[in-house]
Amino acid sequence: MPSKVSLPPIVVWFREDLRLDDNPALAAALAEGRPVIALYVLDSGPDAPRAPGGASRWWLNLSLKALAGDLAKIGVPLVLRKGPALTAVREVLAEAGAAHIVWNRRYEAAGIAIDAELKAALRGDGLVAESFNGALLAEPWEVLTGAGQPYRVFTPFFRAMTARGAPAQPKDVKAPSRPLPEPPVLQSEEIDALLPLPARPDWAGGLRDTWTPGEAGAHRRLEAFLDSRLHRYAGERDIPGADATSLLSPHLRFGEISPRRVWFATSERAAAGDFDDRHLDKFRSELGWREFSYHLLFHFPDIGHASFQPRFEAFPWRDDPDGFRAWTRGRTGYPLVDAGMRELWHTGYMHNRVRMVVASFLIKHLLIDWRQGEAWFWDTLVDADPANNTASWQWVAGSGADAAPYFRIFNPTSQGETFDPDGAYVRRWVPELARLPASYIHKPHAAPREMLEQAGIRLGDTYPRPMVEHGAARQRALDAFQSIKNAA
Repeated sequence: MPSKVSLPPIVVWFREDLRLDDNPALAAALAEGRPVIALYVLDSGPDAPRAPGGASRWWLNLSLKALAGDLAKIGVPLVLRKGPALTAVREVLAEAGAAHIVWNRRYEAAGIAIDAELKAALRGDGLVAESFNGALLAEPWEVLTGAGQPYRVFTPFFRAMTARGAPAQPKDVKAPSRPLPEPPVLQSEEIDALLPLPARPDWAGGLRDTWTPGEAGAHRRLEAFLDSRLHRYAGERDIPGADATSLLSPHLRFGEISPRRVWFATSERAAAGDFDDRHLDKFRSELGWREFSYHLLFHFPDIGHASFQPRFEAFPWRDDPDGFRAWTRGRTGYPLVDAGMRELWHTGYMHNRVRMVVASFLIKHLLIDWRQGEAWFWDTLVDADPANNTASWQWVAGSGADAAPYFRIFNPTSQGETFDPDGAYVRRWVPELARLPASYIHKPHAAPREMLEQAGIRLGDTYPRPMVEHGAARQRALDAFQSIKNAA
């Protein structure tokens, strides 16, 4: 009898799309009816995209484990490799005898360069290499001004994006109707060896208590948002103690759920009359800011390390290691800032309103370079995103596209009084202040001595005095900004 002919496998290269649902690359591979091999490469090449920070590596470990389990259920093994991506991918294709690879696109310069070089090389070798949009509602080159230029301001960008109509419908990726042919068995790294979980010290306790990485966790988080938070979103999203935000950002960052799935899930609830349209509109604008950030990253690739407005490269930043350390530890003497920084350290996350306040404090009260703050967030945030993180820091600094004006300097005390009026957020994350009444919880330095004693607070001991006085810091920042106002 003639031997059974084995079909060559297709390789799906996973990167920031760690899911099965609405995964165009995976769907294309499964449609072929051939053996499928999933590949993840921890890129250590000299030209690799920025390496994930500590919190992201923790998330990635658990997300890859979840992905491996989900893929195994449909007969697709996950192979993990470490090394320069260009080398690792070609080695896997050769070992598997594969002539076809698919992936979903990425948009930072380093990733684009690697993907383009690999695609050209593989096609030159007679192999098939295809890429898809699995990360965005619209490709960055699809939303341009009437002159064909990229947008630099969010509002007209979002208006143009939504004017295109609804994004493409998400695709259900279901198990094949019949078992896939078995692919060849390839050597694979162990996830815990590739991305070790913290041990001594184990700093991830708060992360474990807060998050469930993986596609199933992403969909549970979406359902919880739809059921109990979206109907409060427009009115309460700026209140850090209200638990009114979606908490989907880390799941979107690692591609455990697609923005298309989120867009249509919220639209379906709105159509059913579950909440007022203003909540949907506000939430969609936040998805739009994510799109705009990737639009900027694609069209202006230096935005990750250089000020979008060149004159800010002459800004007189201060070298202040002690100030930076106090900021990272939540010991600035401004309760809202300290609460945010402690929430970040404990959970790998920070409420968006508070992110703006703590970033403004570092940049404008301490005059510390926004890149230092961005790097700290990159290491400690579970949703540290190459586009959002940079665009948002530059927005606060006043150096970015569509930036807040340089003279917008958040007063951390009044921000706390406005958005955390009863002090619930501060009481949770700065418990040494919990016994202060709401009228003083955002300004303990102004509280009467007897009140501080009754609350068990010794300023300068159990809680620090303010590092800087707001009025003086504000004027110093305005003077610094004035010095570059007319720079080229």
